[in-house]
Amino acid sequence: MGPDTDFAAVDAGYVSITPLHVDSTAYKALELLKDWLNKAEVEKNMLSRSMKDLLTMLKQHGINDERLLEAMSKVPRELFIDEALSHKAYENTALPIGNGQTISQPYIVAKMTSLLELQATDSVLEIGTGSGYQTAVLANLVHHVSSVERIKILQWQAKRRFKHLDLHNISTRHGDGWEGWVSKGPFNAIIVTACATEVPQRLLMQLADGGRMIIPVGEQQQMLKFIRRLGNDFHYQSIEAVRFVPLIAGELA
Repeated sequence: MGPDTDFAAVDAGYVSITPLHVDSTAYKALELLKDWLNKAEVEKNMLSRSMKDLLTMLKQHGINDERLLEAMSKVPRELFIDEALSHKAYENTALPIGNGQTISQPYIVAKMTSLLELQATDSVLEIGTGSGYQTAVLANLVHHVSSVERIKILQWQAKRRFKHLDLHNISTRHGDGWEGWVSKGPFNAIIVTACATEVPQRLLMQLADGGRMIIPVGEQQQMLKFIRRLGNDFHYQSIEAVRFVPLIAGELA
Protein backbone atom coordinates (compact mmCIF):
# COMPACT_ATOMS: atom_id res chain seq x y z
CA MET A 1 0.00 0.00 0.00
CA GLY A 2 1.21 3.56 -0.71
CA PRO A 3 3.03 5.62 1.96
CA ASP A 4 0.42 8.40 1.82
CA THR A 5 -2.61 6.20 2.58
CA ASP A 6 -4.50 5.95 5.86
CA PHE A 7 -3.62 2.26 6.04
CA ALA A 8 0.13 3.13 5.92
CA ALA A 9 -0.39 5.40 8.90
CA VAL A 10 -1.99 2.52 10.76
CA ASP A 11 0.94 0.21 9.93
CA ALA A 12 3.37 2.84 11.19
CA GLY A 13 1.52 3.01 14.48
CA TYR A 14 0.50 6.66 14.16
CA VAL A 15 -3.24 5.96 14.37
CA SER A 16 -5.48 3.11 15.41
CA ILE A 17 -8.84 1.90 14.19
CA THR A 18 -11.54 1.06 16.70
CA PRO A 19 -13.46 -2.04 15.63
CA LEU A 20 -17.08 -1.39 14.60
CA HIS A 21 -19.47 -2.24 17.43
CA VAL A 22 -23.10 -3.07 16.66
CA ASP A 23 -25.53 -2.29 19.48
CA SER A 24 -27.73 -5.37 19.60
CA THR A 25 -30.35 -3.47 21.60
CA ALA A 26 -30.73 -0.90 18.82
CA TYR A 27 -30.87 -3.71 16.25
CA LYS A 28 -33.70 -5.40 18.16
CA ALA A 29 -35.54 -2.08 18.39
CA LEU A 30 -35.25 -1.66 14.62
CA GLU A 31 -36.59 -5.18 14.11
CA LEU A 32 -39.52 -4.45 16.44
CA LEU A 33 -40.23 -1.20 14.57
CA LYS A 34 -40.12 -3.07 11.27
CA ASP A 35 -42.53 -5.70 12.59
CA TRP A 36 -44.87 -3.00 13.91
CA LEU A 37 -44.85 -1.15 10.59
CA ASN A 38 -45.56 -4.38 8.73
CA LYS A 39 -48.44 -5.16 11.08
CA ALA A 40 -49.81 -1.61 10.74
CA GLU A 41 -49.69 -1.92 6.94
CA VAL A 42 -51.51 -5.27 7.07
CA GLU A 43 -54.19 -3.81 9.36
CA LYS A 44 -54.55 -0.77 7.08
CA ASN A 45 -55.03 -3.04 4.05
CA MET A 46 -57.55 -5.15 5.96
CA LEU A 47 -59.55 -2.05 6.94
CA SER A 48 -59.40 -0.81 3.36
CA ARG A 49 -60.81 -4.12 2.13
CA SER A 50 -63.43 -4.05 4.90
CA MET A 51 -64.54 -0.56 3.84
CA LYS A 52 -64.82 -1.72 0.22
CA ASP A 53 -66.84 -4.74 1.33
CA LEU A 54 -69.14 -2.46 3.34
CA LEU A 55 -69.74 -0.14 0.39
CA THR A 56 -70.44 -3.15 -1.83
CA MET A 57 -72.98 -4.43 0.71
CA LEU A 58 -74.71 -1.04 0.84
CA LYS A 59 -75.02 -0.99 -2.95
CA GLN A 60 -76.50 -4.49 -2.87
CA HIS A 61 -79.11 -3.19 -0.41
CA GLY A 62 -80.14 -0.35 -2.71
CA ILE A 63 -77.89 2.48 -1.53
CA ASN A 64 -76.71 3.91 -4.85
CA ASP A 65 -76.19 7.60 -4.06
CA GLU A 66 -72.52 8.13 -4.97
CA ARG A 67 -72.22 11.27 -2.83
CA LEU A 68 -73.43 9.33 0.18
CA LEU A 69 -71.18 6.34 -0.50
CA GLU A 70 -68.19 8.65 -0.87
CA ALA A 71 -69.07 10.41 2.39
CA MET A 72 -69.25 7.08 4.23
CA SER A 73 -65.93 6.00 2.73
CA LYS A 74 -64.31 9.05 4.38
CA VAL A 75 -65.47 8.11 7.89
CA PRO A 76 -63.46 5.30 9.55
CA ARG A 77 -66.08 3.56 11.69
CA GLU A 78 -63.41 1.96 13.89
CA LEU A 79 -62.69 5.40 15.39
CA PHE A 80 -66.22 5.55 16.80
CA ILE A 81 -66.21 2.29 18.75
CA ASP A 82 -64.16 0.68 21.49
CA GLU A 83 -60.84 -0.72 20.27
CA ALA A 84 -61.86 -4.18 21.50
CA LEU A 85 -64.69 -4.13 18.93
CA SER A 86 -62.64 -2.72 16.04
CA HIS A 87 -62.69 -6.09 14.25
CA LYS A 88 -66.47 -5.61 13.95
CA ALA A 89 -66.23 -2.03 12.66
CA TYR A 90 -67.35 -2.84 9.12
CA GLU A 91 -69.92 -5.49 9.92
CA ASN A 92 -73.50 -4.44 9.26
CA THR A 93 -74.45 -4.52 12.91
CA ALA A 94 -75.19 -2.10 15.73
CA LEU A 95 -72.51 -2.00 18.44
CA PRO A 96 -72.48 -0.76 22.06
CA ILE A 97 -70.76 2.55 22.79
CA GLY A 98 -71.41 2.68 26.54
CA ASN A 99 -74.03 4.39 28.69
CA GLY A 100 -76.69 2.06 27.31
CA GLN A 101 -76.31 3.51 23.81
CA THR A 102 -75.33 2.01 20.45
CA ILE A 103 -73.82 2.99 17.12
CA SER A 104 -76.35 2.15 14.41
CA GLN A 105 -75.63 -0.45 11.76
CA PRO A 106 -74.13 1.12 8.61
CA TYR A 107 -77.14 0.24 6.46
CA ILE A 108 -79.49 2.19 8.75
CA VAL A 109 -77.11 5.16 8.76
CA ALA A 110 -77.03 5.09 4.96
CA LYS A 111 -80.79 4.51 4.60
CA MET A 112 -81.81 7.34 6.93
CA THR A 113 -79.30 9.71 5.36
CA SER A 114 -80.40 8.92 1.81
CA LEU A 115 -84.06 9.57 2.66
CA LEU A 116 -83.22 13.13 3.69
CA GLU A 117 -82.35 14.09 0.07
CA LEU A 118 -79.47 16.23 1.34
CA GLN A 119 -77.92 19.09 -0.61
CA ALA A 120 -74.46 20.57 -0.06
CA THR A 121 -75.97 23.85 1.17
CA ASP A 122 -78.28 22.26 3.76
CA SER A 123 -78.33 22.90 7.48
CA VAL A 124 -79.13 19.70 9.40
CA LEU A 125 -80.25 19.05 12.98
CA GLU A 126 -79.31 15.70 14.48
CA ILE A 127 -80.99 14.50 17.66
CA GLY A 128 -78.74 12.01 19.44
CA THR A 129 -75.05 12.54 18.68
CA GLY A 130 -74.09 9.21 20.25
CA SER A 131 -70.67 8.12 19.02
CA GLY A 132 -70.69 10.85 16.37
CA TYR A 133 -70.51 8.42 13.43
CA GLN A 134 -73.78 9.53 11.83
CA THR A 135 -72.82 13.15 12.51
CA ALA A 136 -69.51 12.74 10.68
CA VAL A 137 -71.22 11.20 7.65
CA LEU A 138 -73.65 14.14 7.54
CA ALA A 139 -70.80 16.65 7.88
CA ASN A 140 -69.24 15.28 4.70
CA LEU A 141 -72.48 15.97 2.83
CA VAL A 142 -73.87 19.31 4.01
CA HIS A 143 -72.92 22.87 4.93
CA HIS A 144 -73.49 22.51 8.67
CA VAL A 145 -74.66 19.96 11.24
CA SER A 146 -76.09 20.89 14.65
CA SER A 147 -76.19 17.88 16.96
CA VAL A 148 -77.83 17.50 20.39
CA GLU A 149 -76.79 14.81 22.89
CA ARG A 150 -78.32 14.27 26.34
CA ILE A 151 -75.32 12.31 27.74
CA LYS A 152 -72.42 14.67 28.43
CA ILE A 153 -69.58 12.13 28.16
CA LEU A 154 -70.80 10.99 24.72
CA GLN A 155 -70.94 14.59 23.51
CA TRP A 156 -67.38 15.18 24.74
CA GLN A 157 -66.03 12.01 23.13
CA ALA A 158 -67.74 12.82 19.83
CA LYS A 159 -66.23 16.33 19.78
CA ARG A 160 -62.75 14.83 20.14
CA ARG A 161 -63.39 12.53 17.18
CA PHE A 162 -64.61 15.40 15.01
CA LYS A 163 -61.44 17.34 15.80
CA HIS A 164 -59.32 14.30 14.96
CA LEU A 165 -61.08 14.02 11.58
CA ASP A 166 -60.71 17.76 10.96
CA LEU A 167 -64.48 18.27 10.74
CA HIS A 168 -65.22 21.89 11.60
CA ASN A 169 -68.77 22.27 10.28
CA ILE A 170 -70.35 20.61 13.32
CA SER A 171 -71.87 22.26 16.40
CA THR A 172 -72.73 20.07 19.39
CA ARG A 173 -74.89 20.77 22.40
CA HIS A 174 -75.55 18.92 25.64
CA GLY A 175 -79.29 19.04 26.08
CA ASP A 176 -82.77 17.56 25.68
CA GLY A 177 -83.33 16.15 22.20
CA TRP A 178 -87.09 16.64 22.47
CA GLU A 179 -86.46 20.39 22.53
CA GLY A 180 -84.22 20.49 19.45
CA TRP A 181 -82.02 23.57 18.98
CA VAL A 182 -84.29 26.53 18.24
CA SER A 183 -81.56 29.17 17.91
CA LYS A 184 -79.82 27.20 15.13
CA GLY A 185 -83.00 26.65 13.09
CA PRO A 186 -84.90 26.46 10.92
CA PHE A 187 -83.35 23.35 9.40
CA ASN A 188 -83.52 21.87 5.92
CA ALA A 189 -83.43 18.41 7.46
CA ILE A 190 -83.77 16.79 10.89
CA ILE A 191 -82.59 13.29 11.72
CA VAL A 192 -83.50 11.61 15.00
CA THR A 193 -81.33 8.64 15.99
CA ALA A 194 -83.45 7.42 18.92
CA CYS A 195 -87.05 6.25 19.01
CA ALA A 196 -89.72 8.71 20.18
CA THR A 197 -93.10 7.59 21.49
CA GLU A 198 -94.57 10.29 19.23
CA VAL A 199 -93.21 12.90 16.84
CA PRO A 200 -92.00 15.86 18.95
CA GLN A 201 -93.97 18.96 17.94
CA ARG A 202 -91.05 21.23 18.82
CA LEU A 203 -88.94 19.46 16.19
CA LEU A 204 -91.63 19.83 13.54
CA MET A 205 -91.69 23.57 14.19
CA GLN A 206 -87.93 23.76 13.57
CA LEU A 207 -88.25 22.38 10.03
CA ALA A 208 -87.91 24.94 7.25
CA ASP A 209 -90.59 25.02 4.56
CA GLY A 210 -89.79 22.07 2.30
CA GLY A 211 -87.73 20.53 5.09
CA ARG A 212 -87.51 16.78 5.69
CA MET A 213 -87.41 14.76 8.90
CA ILE A 214 -86.54 11.10 9.45
CA ILE A 215 -87.46 9.66 12.85
CA PRO A 216 -88.20 6.25 14.42
CA VAL A 217 -91.54 6.30 16.27
CA GLY A 218 -93.24 3.78 18.54
CA GLU A 219 -92.84 1.76 21.72
CA GLN A 220 -93.01 -2.02 21.46
CA GLN A 221 -93.12 -1.78 17.68
CA GLN A 222 -91.07 0.95 16.04
CA MET A 223 -91.57 2.41 12.58
CA LEU A 224 -89.19 4.67 10.68
CA LYS A 225 -91.16 7.74 9.57
CA PHE A 226 -90.36 10.28 6.85
CA ILE A 227 -91.98 13.70 7.23
CA ARG A 228 -91.95 16.59 4.77
CA ARG A 229 -93.09 20.10 5.64
CA LEU A 230 -94.99 22.08 3.00
CA GLY A 231 -96.06 25.39 4.49
CA ASN A 232 -98.09 24.55 7.59
CA ASP A 233 -98.80 21.00 6.41
CA PHE A 234 -96.77 17.92 7.33
CA HIS A 235 -96.85 14.87 5.09
CA TYR A 236 -96.01 11.52 6.72
CA GLN A 237 -94.72 8.32 5.16
CA SER A 238 -93.92 5.01 6.90
CA ILE A 239 -90.64 3.50 5.68
CA GLU A 240 -89.82 0.27 7.53
CA ALA A 241 -89.75 -1.42 10.94
CA VAL A 242 -86.65 -0.60 13.00
CA ARG A 243 -85.17 -1.01 16.47
CA PHE A 244 -83.61 1.98 18.26
CA VAL A 245 -82.84 2.98 21.83
CA PRO A 246 -85.57 5.27 23.24
CA LEU A 247 -85.49 9.06 22.90
CA ILE A 248 -85.51 10.06 26.56
CA ALA A 249 -86.54 13.54 27.65
CA GLY A 250 -84.16 15.67 29.70
CA GLU A 251 -80.36 15.61 29.86
CA LEU A 252 -77.84 13.49 31.75
CA ALA A 253 -74.64 14.94 33.16
